Amino acid sequence: MSTATASNFRVEITNRQILQIALPISLAILVPQINFVTNNIFLGHLDEKLVPNGGEQSLATAGITGVFYLIFAVTGQGLNNGLQALIARRAGENKIEEIGKLFAQSILISLALALLCILFTYFFAPWILQFSLKSPEVKNQAVSFLRIRIWGLPFLFIYQMRNALLVGTNQSKYLIYGTLAETIVNIALDYGLIFGHFGLPGIGFNGAAYASICAEAAGMFVVFAVIHIKGISRQLQLFKSFSFDAKNTWLILAQSSPLIFQYVISVGSWEFFYIMVEHHGKRDLAISNTMRNIFGMFGVFTWAFAATTNTMVSNIIGQGKKEKVIELIMKIIKLSLCFSLAMAAALNIFPNAFIALFGQNADFALASLPVIRVVSVALIMMSVSTVWLNAVTGTGNTSINLAIEVFTIVFYCIYVYLVLGYFNLSIIYGWMSEYVYWISTFVLAFLYLKSGKWKKKVI
Repeated sequence: MSTATASNFRVEITNRQILQIALPISLAILVPQINFVTNNIFLGHLDEKLVPNGGEQSLATAGITGVFYLIFAVTGQGLNNGLQALIARRAGENKIEEIGKLFAQSILISLALALLCILFTYFFAPWILQFSLKSPEVKNQAVSFLRIRIWGLPFLFIYQMRNALLVGTNQSKYLIYGTLAETIVNIALDYGLIFGHFGLPGIGFNGAAYASICAEAAGMFVVFAVIHIKGISRQLQLFKSFSFDAKNTWLILAQSSPLIFQYVISVGSWEFFYIMVEHHGKRDLAISNTMRNIFGMFGVFTWAFAATTNTMVSNIIGQGKKEKVIELIMKIIKLSLCFSLAMAAALNIFPNAFIALFGQNADFALASLPVIRVVSVALIMMSVSTVWLNAVTGTGNTSINLAIEVFTIVFYCIYVYLVLGYFNLSIIYGWMSEYVYWISTFVLAFLYLKSGKWKKKVI
């Protein structure tokens, strides 16, 4: 491949370059959030249809199942981020022939991980939920849903590997095609399968699971088609060999496994948070699930800038420009903070408009309002902290990411247990656990990057 072609995969430290990478990523991140929110909007209206003025069963259960599935989804995200840093590093080094080899091994790894997650859900999820939830109705509904929903993982994992490839090679603009396909399929099938429209059977709660699986499969196939049509598969020699490659497999696992553990621990702590909230009753659980939807929707730009930080930091290190890393981080933080402040302002000015989407009554909206104020502040904190944390990922020191996560999660879980379990305080104070998490994350990531110890790392 010519040097001119290879240079297209190198990045520049400019606001324009940052936005060119970040904005398409934000659409890709928006996909699972739209799917999750769409599911919950329809399920909230299903509650209202089944039990007018007080039905919150489906919306409450969706909080438990959503976070449980997310634990497995972030396993793929950890693999994604590790692969993304490796691909970006090779792109920065102009070692284009290595990118296809890395991608092929990531597909094999992701399928093996998906199988393990499916087996775990079938054999251990019922036992875990039985001993952690008080409501038998919530437990039975959650198990039934998860045993269907988990079959979407193989499609999701491969889709995530494709995202890592496109972002790592500075071609994130092509992510939009998979995004549109997944969103359209999910919304249409949610409406059809939950309520029985378009000639489809009305399955109710479990209809959301089937809809999400079909949406993930659609997104995966569309992205595959786009990459093939654009000639990226041939250019990067993606399908030259799918035979087992021990060297690259070990490299991917070495980079990704700390991130996988980091994300699993992080989301596992969120499941712990939801279990503590469930002990307060269905109303608080439904409110917290709504907040998770809002947090996810309004955080997409922040997560996009975080993913951009990962790939750009790794790319410029590959170019031999380690002295430019802090400058790059500060540029990304300024943009991330601006978007976050705008989102937080909209959330505080029009809170009732967002709560109304979930089809609940006026009492529900009134109880949710103070929690929204807490969440909006957490979004601003996250916009800074997660950029610093993903910069650590971009340096290749993923074991440091895991160490930071373990430290912050210990404080987070202690806070959640004391506030919601021991002192039995309002979920308003429970959601302030996000402050504990993001402040701790920022301090540790900032100190590590400022120390300069990462400059000796080679991947």
